[in-house]
Amino acid sequence: NIKQKLINILDEHKSSLKVTLDTPEKYEVSGTIKAMQGKKEVDGIYFASVVPKPKDVRFYFFPTYTHKEQIGELPENLKKALKGKSCFHIKNMDEEFENSLKDLVAKSVELYKSDGLLK
Repeated sequence: NIKQKLINILDEHKSSLKVTLDTPEKYEVSGTIKAMQGKKEVDGIYFASVVPKPKDVRFYFFPTYTHKEQIGELPENLKKALKGKSCFHIKNMDEEFENSLKDLVAKSVELYKSDGLLK
């Protein structure tokens, strides 16, 4: 189950992220401290969403937009699934893809922490 695997990857960082939406249509996590999101202060910066669709699962991942330079070049398997700046269309998830995504999420959590966006 791709949706559940994505949720599990995000849940590994529960100490820094809070679930802001958990419905069959969407699972969303944000930070737990006040932060600036654009010109607006929010209770927690948006981090990621998991949205199942009929042909794939969408993984909207804000750090690939906000911290593109710091994240650097994505592994080829993730690059193929990335549509636009921050949305991955995931049709299947093998162990290599899952591990690449785990590494990306962990690195991004650390980047957000170093910028004071997560605790």
